[in-house]
Amino acid sequence: MGKVRGSIAGIGMTSARTRDRLVERLRAHGIHSEAVLHQIRNVPRHLFVDEALASRAYEDTALPIGHGQTISQPYVVAKMTEALVDGFDCEKVLEIGTGCGYQTAVLASLVKKVYSVERIPELLRKTRRRLRDLDIYNVQFRPGDGWEGWPKYAPYDGIIVAAAATVVPEKLLEQLAPGGRLVMPVGAPGYQELMLVERHHDHFEQRSLGGVSFVPLVKG
Repeated sequence: MGKVRGSIAGIGMTSARTRDRLVERLRAHGIHSEAVLHQIRNVPRHLFVDEALASRAYEDTALPIGHGQTISQPYVVAKMTEALVDGFDCEKVLEIGTGCGYQTAVLASLVKKVYSVERIPELLRKTRRRLRDLDIYNVQFRPGDGWEGWPKYAPYDGIIVAAAATVVPEKLLEQLAPGGRLVMPVGAPGYQELMLVERHHDHFEQRSLGGVSFVPLVKG
């Protein structure tokens, strides 16, 4: 599984106290998984944003990463990760929307293997290098259309989608294993419901985990 190399994580502008404050804020807002909170504390979020924004890396806010994309706020990353893995043996995960790789890095130490799809090649190139520098090797990347998923390695125990659509893509439901979980924002641009979808044999149950706002899941 992935790990964060201490020499890279560093402290400098991001003291342990700063990270602890973020973790306590997330705990106060209802994140209870100690494994997820441990990852939020340990993954060096300042390495996933531009240097100009690094001083804001441990604020609980989304930040731009270029190409019209954002790094999700830590609370949303923690909420989605907790919904996917807490109390669940989730070994193989499909991630749609690699972005800068922050969500990927948080997941990597919690599951056996992550398969991550990103449609913007330049983001993907940077993220490959970034995760390699952090000694995270249990992630396989693919450029492609998130609406199509990654059929080659299906079925997946978990699917996490870091972009919004008005419906859950049918191809992703098909690639979810029986007993598996899918977490994604569903709704119109500007406001969506974060949905947890669970597959029970041939039917799906879903429930809302609250309101969120994500960039759209673009086709093609």
